[in-house]
Amino acid sequence: MTVSFPPGGILAALWTPLDGRGKLLKSALTSHLAFLRERGVNGVLALGSTGEFPRFPLKQRQELLAAVAERTGSLSVLANISSIRLDDAIALGKTACGLGLNGVSLMPPSFFPMSQADILEFFLRTAEGVSLPVGLYNFPELTGNRISLEVISAFADRASMAGIKQSGGEFAYHKPLIRLGREKGFAVFSGADTRLTEVFGLGAAGAIGGLVNIVPELMVNIYNCCKAGEPKAAAVDAARMKEVGQIIDRLTFPLNVAAGMEARGLEPGAPKTVVSAESAKLYKEVAKELKRKFREWKLV
Repeated sequence: MTVSFPPGGILAALWTPLDGRGKLLKSALTSHLAFLRERGVNGVLALGSTGEFPRFPLKQRQELLAAVAERTGSLSVLANISSIRLDDAIALGKTACGLGLNGVSLMPPSFFPMSQADILEFFLRTAEGVSLPVGLYNFPELTGNRISLEVISAFADRASMAGIKQSGGEFAYHKPLIRLGREKGFAVFSGADTRLTEVFGLGAAGAIGGLVNIVPELMVNIYNCCKAGEPKAAAVDAARMKEVGQIIDRLTFPLNVAAGMEARGLEPGAPKTVVSAESAKLYKEVAKELKRKFREWKLV
């Protein structure tokens, strides 16, 4: 079967539910993927930032990708293969290829500063070892390394680039990215979950977001209305997305995604790192407030 990188649509930056011992909650993952499919989501990005990939060793990431691939059905699946180690990124890419996934996602290596030339070299060497289309992933607030337009353009000229996800606070960066995408033939996806009508108005092809785990039907409806040229028809859901954002942003990412999932009646599993009493209290408050909203909107 021929697979292809999704040209657009709404993709979930997939949550990874684990038990208290760090083992995958397979039933929770299966139920969650069914929940996303039933609400019209186009695909998932496995082990992205929302999936907390830096917390997992290489072998576990490979096992988790396999578990997702077994359960996605008709959904497109992108594998985030980002790593500070080139060999690990290539190994994950080969795993994604062997599983028949639709493509891979790649961030710059994090923690250490890198020149733009070195970021490009890392991307090119990874792409050489991976027989799948690549979507770059710009989230400088997390990686510490921003991907410049020059690097994106050069990578698109020299590798199998199919898309890019733009996340973080630099919303204006969507504009030159979309212009470059039209010139070079790649799709631009946004992580600005609460500003989708703006994003699609600029010409973005889709969104890959953490809030898709929580309110997929709102985001799918906004996408469909905008694609049909009727963004005003999505005004209610766009306003609701801003409400969700205001509530959930009281808690740090990605713990806030878990709180939203719990409010929706989904199983987020155990925290993957230590959580203070203060954060645990805030988690309960955020989940309670979101659940009240979801009841009001008849989502639960």
